Amino acid sequence: MPASARVPITIRIFAIVLGLVGLGLLGGGIYLIALGGSWYYALTGVGLAYSAWRCWRGDIAGIWAYLGVFALTVIWALWEVGFSFWPQVPRLVAPLFLAAVALLLVPLFPERRGAANRPFRLGGLALMLGFAAFFAGMFLPHDVVRKDFTAVPGQVSATSAAMGGDWTSYGRTGEGTRYAPLDQINRENVAQLEKVWELRTGDIADEAQGKEDQNTPIYAAGKLFQCSPGSRVTAIDPVKGEIVWQFDPKTTAPFWQRCRSLGFVPARDAGDACGDRVVLATVDRSLMALKAEDGQPCESFGAGGTVDLGTGVGEIEPGFLMPTTGPHVAGDKIVIGAWIADNDSVGEPSGVVRAFDAYTGDVAWAWDLGNPAITALPPPGETYTRGTPNVWAPMAFDLDLGMIYLPTGNATPDYWGGERRDFDDEYNSAVVALDLATGREKWHFRTVNHDIWDYDLPAQPALFDMPDGKGGTVPALIQMTKRGHIFVLDRRTGEPVTEVQDLPAPKPDGLVEGEYYAETQPHSVGMPVVSAEPLSEARMWGATPLDQMICRIMFRKRRYEGEFTTQSTAPTIQWPGNGGGLNWGSAAIDHERNIMVVNDMRMPILAQLIARDDIPEGTEFTIHGGMSEQRGTPYAFEQGYFLSPLGFPCLAPPMGMITGIDLASREIVWQIPAGTMGDVLGVPFYVGMPAMAGAMVTKGGLAFDGGTMDYYLRAMDVETGEELWKGKLPVGAQATPMTFVSEENGRQYVVVSTGGARGVAGARGDYIEAFALPQ
Repeated sequence: MPASARVPITIRIFAIVLGLVGLGLLGGGIYLIALGGSWYYALTGVGLAYSAWRCWRGDIAGIWAYLGVFALTVIWALWEVGFSFWPQVPRLVAPLFLAAVALLLVPLFPERRGAANRPFRLGGLALMLGFAAFFAGMFLPHDVVRKDFTAVPGQVSATSAAMGGDWTSYGRTGEGTRYAPLDQINRENVAQLEKVWELRTGDIADEAQGKEDQNTPIYAAGKLFQCSPGSRVTAIDPVKGEIVWQFDPKTTAPFWQRCRSLGFVPARDAGDACGDRVVLATVDRSLMALKAEDGQPCESFGAGGTVDLGTGVGEIEPGFLMPTTGPHVAGDKIVIGAWIADNDSVGEPSGVVRAFDAYTGDVAWAWDLGNPAITALPPPGETYTRGTPNVWAPMAFDLDLGMIYLPTGNATPDYWGGERRDFDDEYNSAVVALDLATGREKWHFRTVNHDIWDYDLPAQPALFDMPDGKGGTVPALIQMTKRGHIFVLDRRTGEPVTEVQDLPAPKPDGLVEGEYYAETQPHSVGMPVVSAEPLSEARMWGATPLDQMICRIMFRKRRYEGEFTTQSTAPTIQWPGNGGGLNWGSAAIDHERNIMVVNDMRMPILAQLIARDDIPEGTEFTIHGGMSEQRGTPYAFEQGYFLSPLGFPCLAPPMGMITGIDLASREIVWQIPAGTMGDVLGVPFYVGMPAMAGAMVTKGGLAFDGGTMDYYLRAMDVETGEELWKGKLPVGAQATPMTFVSEENGRQYVVVSTGGARGVAGARGDYIEAFALPQ
């Protein structure tokens, strides 16, 4: 045995590192085995501890022991997750680096002094190159899907074609497909796209005030119109990028300030004193009509240009009713719903949906699902039914069929259903079709039974004539869900176009007193499911082997029984999380290629019901996340993202993908990670970030996306997903881009509202960015 005094300090340091890691893996690994998990970590901990002991003593057998552990680690890693890149990062990167160091240390051992050590040095350098290659691979996209297929030709809808070069609604038209039949910018020339102007509105999307810029501007009457999180409307000269006028309603709200869209109402006739008008829904519940020419309120609308959306609703706590998505101008009506404060209490404001005359502001109809007898204003002394499912996501409408389609949310609170009424469960997380003329229901289709997961419908339905496989088309409604399921319904009747099956739901492992559970849940089996593959211990991630082991322990300690794992007083994992799956960014559909583009988010949440008596004194409750009070129920609800101790996701990347789906074959034809961590952590690891908005597509064969959390607007080939161009933004965006052709110069512009991406601390702004081809 070599004398300890002859052991170089570098070998001692290596031994200490191995010892500490080995003891951590051994202790955690034994606990993981007790939970029914993998034996790898405990066995590896023993091997590393033995290697550390021998190295500390200067015995080269410690090196051979470590290399043996490393070889077995490689075999185990390939057996467990194959050749998938990101799952291998915590399994192999750190062990590979230590293996390289181990070989480079061989010449320093007393018994190797003076021996032929060149093979060990070369081996160490080779492994170090392997480590460098692995590290370099983190900057490249992985999990990319590209299938060979031939797009089935389709036709631009009459509604989209009639829009010309304008973009007058959140989804461009009431169809909600975000398709512009414009091809001045196309796959051949998009690489030349350049920023032509940048404008600041003056209303910074301050996260501390609950402000998020999620607006898609509209273009009509020769101007571009944008609304800020605080409801400030800016009219812009689209060629010069200069402010024509601004209207600031001076509104305030305590949290959750957004303005995703504006509406546009064309002048009724030549004698219309207000002319063309822009319709705004403010964060303090006002519906306002502004003259498109100068931004002044239209005096003939409501009371001096304003309609109070609180009328008939009853008591409203500050911020508890807010029309975040904005108004929908459907023919001669303005239809609007509202966001209701998430998960705070029972009996919150009503989820009533109302239509107003687009020119006078008079109530045209109301849809109160709890009391269908109310068709306009409630009788004196009464209110619309409180606490009903609401409609916070964008709606879609078909003027030819005379229908408007509502994606509903949940009766509050979201995670406890013991107090719900029959009509709450009947309309939770459902698509509801109303007669546009009367507001009376035509049909409804529920996507979740007794929703206690906040799987409310977040996305605008897409109305599209979908190939039926027989050479024709069917008038379809395509509904995206947080579950990652895509339901395709006949928009005339609500009957499924693609197969839907009611499948058994997980049985609760012990009832929570007062709750009840659905026995089955609807599954859209005729369409691809995006981002909802079941979790397993092997899918757990983290930055290092220790980090990953702790994520595996957390997974084993919490309840998880697959999709629809019931809420419980025991710690639970919910997957998909309440952010999706698919969210409010909705879908974009290329009419002429039958390709649909969607963005997703892949972030499980940790969830737990907390009995009222067990809530720690002084607990601060929050709206939309954290600890929710759920007043009026026996339980509060605590939630948070499933993260490792170092703050990395416990689910292996990607955290978000952009997906192209062929609507003819109903298959995924391409899929790419959604951006990098470059502007989040300063290192552009290509992990794919959670989607913060949606895409739009054009006749030029392009899909534009700006909701990837890093500071870029990207253009992709709509048939392959290949990135063809990206333009740098001043901060991140969480808004869907739009495009139009200027009336003045015939130039096509691509515009995105850029106020900062949620989750990127401190990087906020008030920018509007415009791109075009060089003149």
